[in-house]
Amino acid sequence: MKTRITFLIAILCSVIAHSQVMSPEMLWQLKRVSPVGLTNDGQSVIFRTTQYNIESNSRSSKTYKIAVSGGDMVEIGDYSDILTNPALSPDGNYELIAKEVKIQSVVGSEYYPEMQKSNVYIYDNLNYRHWDKWEDGNYGHLFVRNLKDGTEIDLNEGEPYDVPQQPFGGSEDYTWNHDGTMVYYVSKKEVGTDYAVSTNTDIYQYDLKTKQTTNLTVSNKGYDTNPVVAVDGTLAWLQMDEAGYEADKNDIILMKDGEPINLTAHWDGTVFSFIFSANGKKIYFTAPVNGTRQLFELPIPKKGNAEIKQITDGQFDVNGLVGLTGTTLVVTRTDMNHASEIYTVNLKNGEMSQLTHENDAAYNDISLSKVDKRMVTTTDGKQMVTWVIYPPNFDSSKKYPTLLYCQGGPQGALSQFYSFRWNFQLMAAQGYIVVAPNRRGMPGYGVEWNEQISGDWGGQNMKDYLSAIDDVAKEDYVDKNRLGCVGASYGGYSAFYLAGIHEGRFKSFIAHDGIFNMQSMYGTTEELFFVNKDFGGPYWDEKASKAYKEFNPINMVEKWDTPILIIQGGTDYRVPIGQGLEAFQAAQLRGIKSKLLYFPEENHWVLSAQNGVIWQREFYKWLEETLK
Repeated sequence: MKTRITFLIAILCSVIAHSQVMSPEMLWQLKRVSPVGLTNDGQSVIFRTTQYNIESNSRSSKTYKIAVSGGDMVEIGDYSDILTNPALSPDGNYELIAKEVKIQSVVGSEYYPEMQKSNVYIYDNLNYRHWDKWEDGNYGHLFVRNLKDGTEIDLNEGEPYDVPQQPFGGSEDYTWNHDGTMVYYVSKKEVGTDYAVSTNTDIYQYDLKTKQTTNLTVSNKGYDTNPVVAVDGTLAWLQMDEAGYEADKNDIILMKDGEPINLTAHWDGTVFSFIFSANGKKIYFTAPVNGTRQLFELPIPKKGNAEIKQITDGQFDVNGLVGLTGTTLVVTRTDMNHASEIYTVNLKNGEMSQLTHENDAAYNDISLSKVDKRMVTTTDGKQMVTWVIYPPNFDSSKKYPTLLYCQGGPQGALSQFYSFRWNFQLMAAQGYIVVAPNRRGMPGYGVEWNEQISGDWGGQNMKDYLSAIDDVAKEDYVDKNRLGCVGASYGGYSAFYLAGIHEGRFKSFIAHDGIFNMQSMYGTTEELFFVNKDFGGPYWDEKASKAYKEFNPINMVEKWDTPILIIQGGTDYRVPIGQGLEAFQAAQLRGIKSKLLYFPEENHWVLSAQNGVIWQREFYKWLEETLK
């Protein structure tokens, strides 16, 4: 009898535990796993775990080691003796160091030394601000340090160019050749207005002996990034061909006998990241496909095109490529119910094994969402992958409020990612069905599907959005009187635009850092190559009139009649503050229920813990008010 009671108590405790669902606080307290690399012997993985403290608005990290074959992780301190520093030359004599160098005068006191209390900035060219920082005349430069005598060589001495690239470049922007005689690095050697309108990064080669720099990609005017060197010294990198197009097809280029060879030109997809095999005869790469991100194998051909083979397959994303040991590749992986963890991939059969389990306990204590891949027929007869995320403990006999999620980019992949802000698991846990369509413009369905959206922001993809929500809304469990539309960046633009054409479908909108007025956006954004490509040019150019007239949300305001929450970051210079303020002012003067959520020190994202939690609370508070 006692055994039976104990058993029943155990079942009851399990039911109670799993009756919990994800909350904003739980989401922010999850551990975030970041791999550092494989140890020199290839037997272990070094990784960091970062956790946020909401109360102190801070974060802390710990470093661990775990065997590639699995087992217990061990906290470690200094790992310099077991992990090769990629910044060190192969012979150990030199080290690559990135640091800032003052190149240009910008601040008033630099022009007028007697005015030391002045805080004026003086500019005579564009690129005066980028992402979330104003140009202050400092540039990131790459140095080669001689570890024997401490002397340093600035590879870009006196040049107003950045290495690594701003704002997101890192150590992937530079590397040694196989014998330590050359340095390869990425730089966009443009200044001012030329920089703002260009995507022309190049791969440069610096010869330590001759001290000569050579541009290896001078003929390509699009992005050249991520130089990687094989064990035999072969150089490869990622390349976008079209100048000024940040979301062009990304191909793997191999330098062979002094000539660049495009290894993936024949393949109708785009590459995210890659790594050489141990013997340099194959390349493994990740790419979006059918609403996921998977691992592929590319044998390096002696001539002609190689057959590309997909290695992994499943409802998940293979993200970072950590390192290769034997026939095992160490990667990171996510899905819509799980934050990033480290996995191993058997390259022979694609089988994956979870290596780290940093958040297992948290997920074991909550009910997870059901995530379905649904095929929706678009207005032009295409089949569109649409992710549908259901609330935990979903009951098809009930009716649920439903959210249309609009992805940013506009060419961002809507795959099995796990965001700490736009988190589908959290949305579903609050009782909402989430509809996330892979509308026109997203990678993973061929180049044509990916490129269609440029110049057609308010066209076919808006029809794709409505096709998705209308298709799912046919289900009896969807409350058609409680539909909402949410999104950020291009997704915020989508919310602003759909607010003028939705014909009563939605009862609530949320737009975060969305483009509201395409004219003022062109006049204040920083990376002008983006709007030149996607808008078709400046607003004074008649060739771009369709974007500024027909596809401009500000021209749809007279049709707005639905509550809208507008969120804006104060240091967002990609979609500057005026966009959110203009939209809020219009809604208020139109007498529409509206709210402005303004984060003075956040950029295009929300990065601090307390701001992040408030973002979540206000998000769901708004939906509770407007989708009752």
